[in-house]
Amino acid sequence: MTAPAFARRRLGPPALMGGGLALVGAAGYGFLALSGHTLPTGDAAAIASLYLLINIIGPGVFTAVEQEASRSISSGMAADVVRRRATVAGAGLLGLVVVLLLAVSPVLVPEAFGGRWALFAALVLGSATSAAVYLVRGLLGGQRRFGGYAATLAFEGVGRLLPCILVAVLAAPGSAAYGLLFAAGSAVGVLAGLPALRGGVPGNEGAPERSLTAMAAAIAVLAGATVLAQLVANLAPVIVSARLDEDTATAAAFASAFVLVRIPLFLFAPVQALLLPTLTAAATRGDLADFRRKLRLILTSVAVVGAVGVAVSFALGPWALRVFFGARVALPGVLLGWLALGTVALMVAQVLQPALVALGMHRATTLSWLLGSVALTGLLFLPGDPVDIAVLAQLTGSVLVVAGMVIAARTALRGPVKR
Repeated sequence: MTAPAFARRRLGPPALMGGGLALVGAAGYGFLALSGHTLPTGDAAAIASLYLLINIIGPGVFTAVEQEASRSISSGMAADVVRRRATVAGAGLLGLVVVLLLAVSPVLVPEAFGGRWALFAALVLGSATSAAVYLVRGLLGGQRRFGGYAATLAFEGVGRLLPCILVAVLAAPGSAAYGLLFAAGSAVGVLAGLPALRGGVPGNEGAPERSLTAMAAAIAVLAGATVLAQLVANLAPVIVSARLDEDTATAAAFASAFVLVRIPLFLFAPVQALLLPTLTAAATRGDLADFRRKLRLILTSVAVVGAVGVAVSFALGPWALRVFFGARVALPGVLLGWLALGTVALMVAQVLQPALVALGMHRATTLSWLLGSVALTGLLFLPGDPVDIAVLAQLTGSVLVVAGMVIAARTALRGPVKR
């Protein structure tokens, strides 16, 4: 038995994917720490901007390619057909991203990169490698080859960090080298996942074929959903920082609290890739009873994990902010508890989104995120204490997303599944 097969049998897909995700996260923190310690302040700030932009564009845009590819294969379409059509649709989406980046580059490069055009090239490269790795993950997820999926995560993390360490040790590091190497790291994840794609699974002869146009439209709708999800998840601390421009200590403490309470959401991230193929298969069979049973089971697990997270945030959050984040302003435990409750709502949305995608309810997914983002944005600018307003806005926006998804799921489960 090979080592990967032994690991899959002993650990199981959730543990493997969690380990891979941990490596990606650790590589990100390590990359920022390395650049911060070896580069001048201006270069380090520009590298941090590149890191944030790549990690917004990847999950915020190209997760849609992953989810639609996974759903299409899980519904019975031949993997080779899905690969060809998803590649074309993903390339079109990448082209749109590059055009938009070129359009904003006269402002983006001076403001975010300090005039360093090499980092803009790294951003375009990072967008391309992100598109490729999310496509590979969609194909692997749809075929339930989660060992290969986990390998894309682990090798992406190693591929991002290790070359930068070598440059730091063996040569004089520079922002261009760091940026280009980090952006190329996702390509290592692609190469790691390709062996697991050999020998594609046959499709279901009875499954309806979907045109390239239909797949591209579905990906575009899901891309809108994932971009809005990024907005709901990350806008509040940005607005708080802007409104508290003269109270940077409180703004920094709130941003740290935001990161702290999101730890369960980060650890829960692989659930969509694991859940989507299973739910799609049940929906394709028309076994909605099994669909409901699986959905209730995972939602119950979220409720348990979320309750623990809220309690820990309430009791230990202020201490953790002071000890681990060096917060200079003490935030009350009640505030962290409410923020953690918003995180629980986002975890529920992470479960409901693949459920809606499996049911063919792509537009309902996007509309739910749109509802939450409109409410969040509007509330963030209400008069009053910016931190209290942000907590209210975050919780309200997240709950509205869940409410929209619940209504859509209940409606879909009463009728035939969309294709």
